[in-house]
Amino acid sequence: MKITEKKELDNMHTTIKTIKELKEAGYVSKSIKDELRLNLIENIKNKKVSFKGIHGYENTVIPQLERAILSKHNINLLGLRGQAKTRLARLMVQLLDEYIPVIEGSEINDDPLNPISAFGKEQVLKYGDETKISWLHRDNRFYEKLATPDVTISDLIGDIDPIKAANLKLNYADERVIHYGMIPRANRCIFVINELPDLQARIQVALFNILEEGDIQIRGFQLRMPLDLQFIFTANPEDYTNRGSIVTPLKDRIGSQILTHYPENIEISKTITKQEAKLQEERVCEIYIPEIAKDLVEQIGFEARNSEYVDNKSGISTRMSITAYENLLSTAEYRCISSGSQKTTIRFSDILGVIPAITGKIELVYEGEQEGAAFVAEKLIGSAAKTLFFNYFPEIKKLKHEEESDPYDAVLDWFFESGSFELMDDASEDEYAETLNKVVPLDALINNYMSQLDVRDTLFVKEFILWSLVEKQKLNKQRILKGFSFKDTFGAYLSGL
Repeated sequence: MKITEKKELDNMHTTIKTIKELKEAGYVSKSIKDELRLNLIENIKNKKVSFKGIHGYENTVIPQLERAILSKHNINLLGLRGQAKTRLARLMVQLLDEYIPVIEGSEINDDPLNPISAFGKEQVLKYGDETKISWLHRDNRFYEKLATPDVTISDLIGDIDPIKAANLKLNYADERVIHYGMIPRANRCIFVINELPDLQARIQVALFNILEEGDIQIRGFQLRMPLDLQFIFTANPEDYTNRGSIVTPLKDRIGSQILTHYPENIEISKTITKQEAKLQEERVCEIYIPEIAKDLVEQIGFEARNSEYVDNKSGISTRMSITAYENLLSTAEYRCISSGSQKTTIRFSDILGVIPAITGKIELVYEGEQEGAAFVAEKLIGSAAKTLFFNYFPEIKKLKHEEESDPYDAVLDWFFESGSFELMDDASEDEYAETLNKVVPLDALINNYMSQLDVRDTLFVKEFILWSLVEKQKLNKQRILKGFSFKDTFGAYLSGL
């Protein structure tokens, strides 16, 4: 079908019911790879984004994926967990024609003008141009299978159905006794196999001929059936050594292998989290989130990917940041509901509420297992705070001359003179503000280095400074019954004697 004819045929699915009407309308069959290619060409010409909602891949993964589609390749997306591999595959559905005709009743979506199954050929032979057709929407042209060790050839390709053979009085060599598996049923569709290395080698071997020659073999019965499929495979590099591998002949038959990656900076990561996290509007209370709090949630993921306690080879999914952000909002919401308030602002101590979202999404090395997941999560939060702190404030020197002064002396002197300072978990908004505002030197520090700070973010930043000074061992922090106590290090030492 020419691209110029496409608009005239857009509404065929509402009026055309037979092969005769289909031919009269000028319909011409296309392979699924041609569909993807032609519709992608249209999008490129019209400057239309083909993979909406995918961020950070604009100059890396997506151009490679589009070139693979133009080349009409089967594709392997290789990357660690949480790198949008399956989402990319699902979005390819939008590059298909909205509707395609199929022979009515066909199990494998037979093309009315080019049937390949025994049923489809019989229908055309029996009814000719009066053969009835139905229309398949592109949303129903996506099949997905998670590769697990228990997947069988019967699941994917099919098997001989003895009951069907008995009922039809046919021998097992007849094509009509076959019960089709997922792959034949996905004819003219996108078929995704996730975590391909987990598939047993003998099952991978069964895919060879389907990818190249279109043959399917069931229990020694070879059937020439040129299936029309767009294969997308996904794989995790770590799986190649841990659980299996992609056998070389199959790998050789996959046209393009595309490497995915994690977000390269916090801004991209925040965009993904904002898109995927549950909307704040769904919350019972109105919650204000300082921008630096959002940065902190994302920085935790970056810290985890470089942590000595975390197995980086297994990957740190972007889902960790998404669920951590949701937990952060829920922590503030819980406090707001408990106090009977209508609105609140995220506090730095709320960040501890994200720990359950971290512990289940990181694989620990031996040292991390020894320390425990909760300990590692707290270390990651502390490391993230320390990293972000120096984006705004000057470095804290470990050693300095007696006559030297630094920007933090006034804050440390305040704690030395004032003794204990406590921030309670259940403090009201007014109590929280009153407590933090007692540390007067924090105002000068913020005015000097964050003069453009939104006034609504001030309390969060004040607490952020205190936690960061703890991380640099300039202050001491202890958990008390319902809050945290901050002291200067010397006073903490004396109280421990």
